[in-house]
Amino acid sequence: MRSSHRRSAGGLLSHWLIAVATCLAIQAGPATAELKVVATIKPIHSLVAQVMGATGTPDLLVAGNASPHSFIMKPSDGAKLSKADIVFRVSETVEPFTTKIGKLLPKSTRFVTLQSVPGLATLPRRAGGPFDAHDDHDHGHDDHGAIDGHVWLDPSNAKAMLDAIAATLTDKDPQQAAAYATNATAAKARIDLLSADLARDLAQVAGQPYVVFHDAYQYFEKRFGLTVVGSITVNPDLPPSGKRLSALRAKISKLGATCVFGEPNFDGKVIASITEGTPAKTGTLDPEGASLTPGADLYDTLMRRMAGALRGCLQPAS
Repeated sequence: MRSSHRRSAGGLLSHWLIAVATCLAIQAGPATAELKVVATIKPIHSLVAQVMGATGTPDLLVAGNASPHSFIMKPSDGAKLSKADIVFRVSETVEPFTTKIGKLLPKSTRFVTLQSVPGLATLPRRAGGPFDAHDDHDHGHDDHGAIDGHVWLDPSNAKAMLDAIAATLTDKDPQQAAAYATNATAAKARIDLLSADLARDLAQVAGQPYVVFHDAYQYFEKRFGLTVVGSITVNPDLPPSGKRLSALRAKISKLGATCVFGEPNFDGKVIASITEGTPAKTGTLDPEGASLTPGADLYDTLMRRMAGALRGCLQPAS
């Protein structure tokens, strides 16, 4: 009788444990699905990829050598956005095509403007004097007096963005909080090493004056103490007139530029024409990584290649 009672009690206990386990399983639900994350431009995509690490891979909107200033979305881009849990951009100024995205995204999607995150330092756009006005192709409208949107070119700002990216990912996917925090910490340590390397390498050319295609580099210049003396912005879709070329040559000579830097999307022949008859050498800077393969390593590669291009062109002859 007692044996039968024990078997009965044991059976009830087993059934109770099974019921509790089943209830907990229902409450827990299935494992969290991989976050769908979209980043607008390559430098931001790189930072997001570093924080996500093995938890997932972000999608990139502005791929190849396309410019975010003139980018037009395709249906496939719209499909990425419609499924996104999070969308990261720099700002409406840097990516004008994102102006209306916020209104079209599902309410559940986080739309993050990294230019506005805590701890990020911004600079006003330069205008007048040796810095030519940005053409309409450059940012979609005349926004002098506004913030210079190339904030990722200061490594300290990149670290602030990494913190914001990790916090946003954690809000959406708290189960991976430890991974995001660990990845962000490792990424910031790599940026500290990068900054130290660039500061050492660029100290050799800090006093050499140079001119850039358009004024996109002041975050980089201020961080590393470089001597930019002006910009030569012209519309890449329209060849400059003979009069314009003469004016630019005179400007370069007047500014005493050691080097004039073009960009990957700009015809190098125009830069050669601009520097003809001047002592200035030519080089190429790529602030958005147009010529680079997207991925977690892109940010480090972009910054090191910019430093290498500057050193290569500005280094005094021995």
